[in-house]
Amino acid sequence: MTQVFTNWAGVESCTPSEYLRPHTTEEVQAAVTAAGKAGRAVRAVGAGHSFTSTAMTDGTLLSLENMNRVLDVDTSSGLTRVEAGITLHDLNHRLAEHGLALENLGDVDVQSIAGATQTGTHGTGAGLRNLSASIESLEIVSGDGSVVEVSAESDPNDWRAARVGLGALGIVTAATLRLAPSFVLHGVDRPSTMAEVLDGMDRLAAGNDHFEFYLFPHSDRVQTRVNNRTERPAKPRTRVAEWLNDIVLLNRAFGLTQGVAKRFPSRIPAVNRFVARAWGTSERFDVSYRIFASPRLVRFVEMEYAIPRPHAREAITAVHALASSGRFDVSFPIEVRFVAPDDALLSPAWGRETCYIAVHIYRGMEWEPYFRAVEEIMDSFDGRPHWGKRHFQTAATLAPRYEGFERFLAVRDRFDPGRRFANPYLEAVLGP
Repeated sequence: MTQVFTNWAGVESCTPSEYLRPHTTEEVQAAVTAAGKAGRAVRAVGAGHSFTSTAMTDGTLLSLENMNRVLDVDTSSGLTRVEAGITLHDLNHRLAEHGLALENLGDVDVQSIAGATQTGTHGTGAGLRNLSASIESLEIVSGDGSVVEVSAESDPNDWRAARVGLGALGIVTAATLRLAPSFVLHGVDRPSTMAEVLDGMDRLAAGNDHFEFYLFPHSDRVQTRVNNRTERPAKPRTRVAEWLNDIVLLNRAFGLTQGVAKRFPSRIPAVNRFVARAWGTSERFDVSYRIFASPRLVRFVEMEYAIPRPHAREAITAVHALASSGRFDVSFPIEVRFVAPDDALLSPAWGRETCYIAVHIYRGMEWEPYFRAVEEIMDSFDGRPHWGKRHFQTAATLAPRYEGFERFLAVRDRFDPGRRFANPYLEAVLGP
């Protein structure tokens, strides 16, 4: 039976010749070996939340959804072994049972741990690196079907390549993570203005554990979000309050405004100003993962770029002006976050204090012209794209932006000399 795989955003799909759901590393090995004998490419997919074609193949597609166990937990050291297909959502709940937590998270938790780390997914926090920085070691099925355990102790260069590996080195089947003791966050959302936030941006980023903000095109209103660790006890919302805020307001009501914007593009400036005014002040005390992530039911397409923090103000101002120019139908806010320098060879935050700027378009609306215009701005600031989000870069344009690019390619040559894990996306961004 032919099966079609489509990603979360609905903008990428493929019809693999095989669509397998292995339960064990041995089954992954067997699939890779069989694909090699048949001359088929192999790709792995987790939750399908990447906006690019990174998982797409007409060969063998391996869904890791059944490889979702927590294998071992050491509460004294925080070292925890998990299978690659476990989602961040499920992992957070399992870790909480042992008094542990991921140090940082993004604002969604539907991704698998392998998919999130292989694409360099991140949260926000000027003193915190992306999610892959928590990896102590990785179990990878390489191109010849053998199992390789990669760590800083076994080979530091391989480890720096594998942590953000785009699935180009092999199929990640398990990971050992170093985790933090569970902690409570004090989260505060409040409105501000663009001038106030840009003037105080460095102070806010340095003065809070986690700081981010959202700018609305056609408006000078900004919504800020700060999350800080606290010794106060968690005070979870009631089910009714959670449903009203996360489902009714942040999803259903916001989805209605996006539907209006899609049907009546001329009303987008008014819609944006309405949404900006409607987003008010809130305060919460809760365990970290419930503060970091919330449901995202409104579908969209996204581009995100990592730029050096010294260029943040200029780049944010330029993107906001572009989104407000009337040239494009932009009904989503612009999201700005901050992360610490990283040492993974293909991490977009490699070697520099980083500001991430993300732009979105409601699903079903034209996104490519706007994203190309935003990318021109990011190119001017030596921007590096988030690997799981839309961009138009190639190996030729990316190589000069990563000092470790050639080192990564050398590791790829050793792990997958026959390009068993290649697909058109990897050929574009890494070369053949």
